[in-house]
Amino acid sequence: MHIFSISRRSLLRGGLALGAASLWTPGVFADLLATPQLTEGPFYPDRLPLDQDNDLLVISDSITPAVGTITQLTGRVLTANGLPMKDATVEIWQCDANEVYLHTSDSVPKDRQRDRNFQGFGKFTTSSTGEYRFRTIKPVPYPGRPAAHIHVKVKQGERELLTTQLMIRGHEGNQRDGIFHSAGDLIDHELIMADFNPIKDSKIGELSANFDIVLGRTPDEETLQRRRPSR
Repeated sequence: MHIFSISRRSLLRGGLALGAASLWTPGVFADLLATPQLTEGPFYPDRLPLDQDNDLLVISDSITPAVGTITQLTGRVLTANGLPMKDATVEIWQCDANEVYLHTSDSVPKDRQRDRNFQGFGKFTTSSTGEYRFRTIKPVPYPGRPAAHIHVKVKQGERELLTTQLMIRGHEGNQRDGIFHSAGDLIDHELIMADFNPIKDSKIGELSANFDIVLGRTPDEETLQRRRPSR
């Protein structure tokens, strides 16, 4: 695929005419547009669950699933130049269908309301293609946050590379949500949203969402880029 350079200003003027998918397509840009960093928020679990796998709907050997619309969340973790990042740890956490997080300051006052069958937190180590996957629920809004969202963190070892949030494209609460607007401009908003689409032939109404995560250049990469001879 032909690589070309295009400015953020040109994209905005053109109304994202290339389409949102182009923003994450290796080869379309010399550098992919980095996923915006967003606040971790106050509800990263203060006590991580014993079960931390990538299926948030079933805890350990329980046969009772969590309440909510089942969603298959997939994506890739990519470097700024489009290379897949292997062995990165992707963490997600979100409130349950009752709007309660897995956090003592949120769940204790609402102890009887928290969905005990929802894991609330999970993690996955990326493959050689940078891919990750989770089974969770479609996020819901709650008082104070009109935009339904899933928190996402990417690590490599103990090093935190990115903390951001995934939001539903077209959700009516996005435009009233301060954190959504704090992401930046129209392009940044596209970079933190995903479509939650029905899975064809699913008998239980499952959804699928794809969210590719592009990491910005590290200081070492920036130095290396500056040292490369121009062509």
